[in-house]
Amino acid sequence: MLIGLDKQFERKEDGGLYLAECIWVPVYGILRALITNEAHAKRYSIHPEVDKMYYDLRDLYWWPRINKDIALYVSKCLTCFKVEAEHQKPSRLLQHPEIPEWK
Repeated sequence: MLIGLDKQFERKEDGGLYLAECIWVPVYGILRALITNEAHAKRYSIHPEVDKMYYDLRDLYWWPRINKDIALYVSKCLTCFKVEAEHQKPSRLLQHPEIPEWK
């Protein structure tokens, strides 16, 4: 367990460890990867960005470096990479419209 945080964890009736009402997710197999995958690629989430995904998960789950793990996961998402605005062709250069003079 993490040094200094062990006294802040609480075991509830369901057997889970909680930290401030969030389920603590241990490093156990691919559990963290399953949670991030479900949060990012579920049917109605439409591939949220790092901040949105973090704010959605932080109310339910906690583990050390959760925000870095989420950022790494999103950075490796091929769908997000393809539609990211930086990788789209610009439509065309912006031009200032001519302003007519008043008569």
